[in-house]
Amino acid sequence: MPPRTPESMTPVQRARLRSHLLSAPASTVTDAATHMLAVQSQDFGGGRWALAARTADHPGRSDVDGAFERGELVRTWTQRGTLHIVAAADLAWILPVTAGRQLQAAAGIHRAYGIDDTDLGRAERAVRTALAGGNRLTRAEFADVLAGAGIETTASRANHLLSALAVRAVLALGPVVPRESGPTREQYLVAVDDLPAGRTVTDPLAELLVAYLRSHGPATLADFRWWVGLPQTAVREAAATAGDRIAPAEEAGMFVGTDAGDAAAAVADGADRVRALPPWDEYYLSYADRSRVCAPERMARVGPSANGMVKPVLVAGGEVVGTWSHSTAVGKHHLPPVAAAFEEEASVDATDALAEYARFLAS
Repeated sequence: MPPRTPESMTPVQRARLRSHLLSAPASTVTDAATHMLAVQSQDFGGGRWALAARTADHPGRSDVDGAFERGELVRTWTQRGTLHIVAAADLAWILPVTAGRQLQAAAGIHRAYGIDDTDLGRAERAVRTALAGGNRLTRAEFADVLAGAGIETTASRANHLLSALAVRAVLALGPVVPRESGPTREQYLVAVDDLPAGRTVTDPLAELLVAYLRSHGPATLADFRWWVGLPQTAVREAAATAGDRIAPAEEAGMFVGTDAGDAAAAVADGADRVRALPPWDEYYLSYADRSRVCAPERMARVGPSANGMVKPVLVAGGEVVGTWSHSTAVGKHHLPPVAAAFEEEASVDATDALAEYARFLAS
């Protein structure tokens, strides 16, 4: 396949490179998180790299970790029962919109593990006490707190109680836990009540839609519905109350946030630049229809797979052109990342993109 040029990209790809901050990066990691609103982060290392890749001046892993240490960022189950990184100032208005749907979805799992309202109430009281005064807990210490309150923690019950308390805005994952033998992967649990005061949002449901279109647009309302995990009635309400803060895009059926900026400036750093984005990256995953940035016949090689995995992707000219891999396991984290461009993409050279990731990981 011939090298891509700015002219070869579709208008949607051009605009999305800009809205995702991939061609017009944010000034700081926290600014990037605020703009993106919620960055999918089942893999903590991948979520941190997603923010660094959207920030100017090539911040290192320690720079991202610093934002968690200062309380500017947290990681929690914001929507779809999935971990996301968010600016701490936004958590207070996001969860009231998405929590009900997440708790409803988790009800069957709770029944299977014998978790009832009595367990949740006791767990919340015990954890609030343990986190009072700015204290923080490792996951092991969290399980000890539950056990001390007489709550069974075997068979993954502690993990399900943790996510339930996070959705209820009791706790969130904050500063990283130091690790001597490789990149840090665990986070301390902190009290949501101790996070910096959030900004006031008059209509949180509409704000979710506006923020999504600002950071992910152009996109359809079906894309937003998939991303936020809310029913169709809520999506229609969001669109109605957002009013002139959203507008139709050039592509039929798509919308943008009216403050999203000029899509024509979307390729400031060149369409031919190859970008190495993390697993579950928002640029690929956060749409009901992913064919705008990845050919349908290639999606099986990216994911989601049967177990929900989505591989790290190589993006050139707004298009997914391959995958890559790297292990942060002890004894392997020092090894270089490995590119796997699709067979048809013989001209793709991911050397610089993967070197940028390696610098991030080491710094």
